[in-house]
Amino acid sequence: MYIGVDCGTQSTKVVVVDVERGGILAEASCPHRLDEGENGRREQAPAEWLAALKGAFFAALERAGVSASDVRGIGVSGQQHGMVALDADGAPVYPAKLWCDTETNAQNVDLVARLGGEAGCLDKLGLVLQTGYTASKLAWLREQHPNAYRRIDSLLLPHDYLNFWLTGERVTEAGDASGTGYFDTRNRCWQLDVFAEIAPELDPARVLPRVLEAHEPAGLVRPAVARELGLNDQVVVSSGGGDNMLGAIGTGNITPGLITLSLGTSGTVCAYSDTPVECDSAMVANFCSSTGGWLPLICTMNVTSATTRVRELFGLDLAAFSERVASAPVGAEGVTVLPFFNGERVPMLPDASADFLGLTSLNTTQANLCRSVVEGATFGLRYGLELLGDITAGASQIRLIGGGANSPVWRQMVADITGTQVICPEITDAAALGAALQAAWCDQRANGVTLEALCERLVHLDAQSLADPHPERVATYQPIYARYCAALEQRHGGA
Repeated sequence: MYIGVDCGTQSTKVVVVDVERGGILAEASCPHRLDEGENGRREQAPAEWLAALKGAFFAALERAGVSASDVRGIGVSGQQHGMVALDADGAPVYPAKLWCDTETNAQNVDLVARLGGEAGCLDKLGLVLQTGYTASKLAWLREQHPNAYRRIDSLLLPHDYLNFWLTGERVTEAGDASGTGYFDTRNRCWQLDVFAEIAPELDPARVLPRVLEAHEPAGLVRPAVARELGLNDQVVVSSGGGDNMLGAIGTGNITPGLITLSLGTSGTVCAYSDTPVECDSAMVANFCSSTGGWLPLICTMNVTSATTRVRELFGLDLAAFSERVASAPVGAEGVTVLPFFNGERVPMLPDASADFLGLTSLNTTQANLCRSVVEGATFGLRYGLELLGDITAGASQIRLIGGGANSPVWRQMVADITGTQVICPEITDAAALGAALQAAWCDQRANGVTLEALCERLVHLDAQSLADPHPERVATYQPIYARYCAALEQRHGGA
């Protein structure tokens, strides 16, 4: 048995996987609290991740009806970009600033300029720094909280921190490290010149974790943690990775030709490549995969986070919200939403706010507002999909994951807006499954077990979720998407 952990923005999920039988025995989750403030501040206490991991771990094992002593390996997926700065005792010097924190936009703009603009970033890193990346968070901490900054002994990402708690080892891997903003994504190593520009007082040899190959173990579970969780003393912890990288594994997206699209708190679109990718747009992140390849990716910051705000504004549960969305016509009778409640990364509008456009006395209905925010979030993902260009142009299927993938209405909307067949894995929390698969690969690779074979055995698609694009609606959406792009261009030009 193998355990997969996914530490997200809203909760930590755990799945129990039986590799020999090719089945997922159980899953469970426990929530975290998000601290939000002015100027785009979004932070969490790492202690909450540990409490949620333990709670979900025990709940999943109980549901599976198995003992922790039977577990052979653990894999950890984590929300990307979060800054976990620790002192010499392993305690956070400041709460973890998250991927969706936009308080550090000024520092990001300054760093991009100091690195030579977009061209300089691409030359040094293989991608262009974004406000959500770890680099600007570190620059912000240095400027705003110098006492905390001076106490830094280790700089970790959320998944690195959970691996550190499990093993005592301060390590990372190339996929998640790609999103720090001080990692060379083409050569898969730290970019020390860039790090010196961000944090000149810190010694990278001391504070940066060692970079593992994707198949390397982070270590064995520490004896104290093994006793606390009821594990044996030989449980392997794999390298782990960012949630997008492990989500790709959990959808079987480990060879060219597939698209993974996530309808989570944020939205992501990614596709596997055997080689580093150079795209025309600075908004495409040339991230490494957590399988030894590359995973070019775009991320939008407002998906279920945006739809939840509108749903809760009207006091609707998920079923009632879906009914409202389904009852409104395609295009919501002219209502267009730019759902940038949290600012936006694609396009680069970190200080943006949401816009509801085209409202009249006739179309301002609950149903239209509900549908238009879902359409707006989906249009943003199509916009990102188009930025990926040739990498995704020939793909015949989108593997859909994240909480929004549970909605039949939304699945069909994605198919109609992208003109591409959509299907979900049986387990939509693909990052947790991907983490478990990586753990099994790490543990069994010496015996000739391949990741491809593990994905073939355990990534099961849900035939009931299949949504083929409807030709009439595909055609209807073309001018509606063009209306969205025109509104986006006007907003971007005036930003």
